Amino acid sequence: MGQIRLVWFLFLCLLGHEGLAKGVLGLACNWGLQSTHPLPPNIVVRLLKDNGFNKVKLFEADTGALKALGRSGIQVMVGIPNDMLASLASAVGNAEAWVQQNVSYYISTHGTDIRSVAIGNEPFLHSYKDMFVRTTLPALENIQAALIKAGLGKQVKVTIPLNADVYQTDSGLPSGGNFRPELLDLMTKIIKFLQDNGGFITINIYPFLSLQADPSFPKEYAFFNNTASPLVDGSIVYTNVYDANFDTLISALEKNGFGRMPIVVGEVGWPTDGDPNGNIDNAKRFNQALISRIIQGQGSPKRRTPPDVYIFSLLDEDHKSTLPGNFERHWGIFKYDGSVKYPLDMGNGKALVPAKGVKYLAKQWCVMSPSASSSDPNTWAQSITYACENADCTSLGYGSSCGNLDAQSNASYAFNSYFQTMNQSKEACSFNNLATITNVDPSKPPCRFEIMIDTRKQKTARTPFKSSASKMEGIFAALVVVLGLVICGVH
Repeated sequence: MGQIRLVWFLFLCLLGHEGLAKGVLGLACNWGLQSTHPLPPNIVVRLLKDNGFNKVKLFEADTGALKALGRSGIQVMVGIPNDMLASLASAVGNAEAWVQQNVSYYISTHGTDIRSVAIGNEPFLHSYKDMFVRTTLPALENIQAALIKAGLGKQVKVTIPLNADVYQTDSGLPSGGNFRPELLDLMTKIIKFLQDNGGFITINIYPFLSLQADPSFPKEYAFFNNTASPLVDGSIVYTNVYDANFDTLISALEKNGFGRMPIVVGEVGWPTDGDPNGNIDNAKRFNQALISRIIQGQGSPKRRTPPDVYIFSLLDEDHKSTLPGNFERHWGIFKYDGSVKYPLDMGNGKALVPAKGVKYLAKQWCVMSPSASSSDPNTWAQSITYACENADCTSLGYGSSCGNLDAQSNASYAFNSYFQTMNQSKEACSFNNLATITNVDPSKPPCRFEIMIDTRKQKTARTPFKSSASKMEGIFAALVVVLGLVICGVH
């Protein structure tokens, strides 16, 4: 029992990722847009509807997504990125312009059912070092004022998506929950403002991150249907970390006079790749139990009424930052192209329905040439580094779906990822004459060599954007492959 208490306390400390409901009608999810080749918005909206999602959260006011959601019957939470908070906080006129362009316009012109605006995304993370502490509340106040001026004050609510690291428990039990001391005054002001204006708190809860960050965390406790030892808190027994986390927030709210404050779970899910614990089996286990809870209308021990829960995420995103970990690009319950990763019962025996009408590039791949030589390791390293800096190589990591490839296949995966990202242009499969194009699928299950969606957008293979995170990925992948070549003695 003491071990569970200690682990639960560590879980709260380690998090740093990224109204009382009347009952859940339908499902909700996050629709991320950080992809090199995104699915057309109209296909995504059909994917949502075919699978019973009637609520969706966007991280930004994307034109294509908001237009496609118009008159779809899907309720929308539209987000404001953290880098916009300073501008919105500085002048109410900026907030009025944003509301006019991104809320009023889509409601009136396209019939988009925007129900809420999310100001920032986890702005108080420890890792941000107070960067957004002074701008979040003023931005919230100005957006609310702008909504009222636009005549949308009652129709569109405001919220701030928060990471669970805004609260903690010194006792290691949910009943000891309170907001971090340095945030207590600010959180009290924010919650009071949300309460006064009919808003709600949005909290992101990630059991996977506790397991990923702390090797001593009991794996079973991260899942709903488990064999873990329960956590006993007075008369309440907690059988999983999700409920314990949620009720720690409830305790924090109760201590500060907001015991009936409405809460929405803005993000919760499990990745399928990029980490030893991020795999198909674990994701299916977690998400199936999560969906079953949602469908059954199950709340937590301290709040039996279920909140809206936005599953994270709908689709994989191959251009998302990997600073938290390679798993960041693999949260989708669908692959990047809307194909089904694993079976889920979405209620009444209804299975997941894949995306329809997706168009692909030609059935060809870029692989290491049979005549390539490893006599110059520097050339190999440079080529693979370049490929992985500018494309997604996250499946090559330790414990990932492509982590057990031999040296040649490892290099081929990197080359093909870049080739597909660059729309299969011939010059994107050269790599100093180390690579060649083939019509034979080089996939080695569970490792898939993907073919990219045909978005009809031309890209140059010369100067793609390079981030510091992707550079580190590339360097790591190159070291792995070159080491393998040396060990295997490829000629």
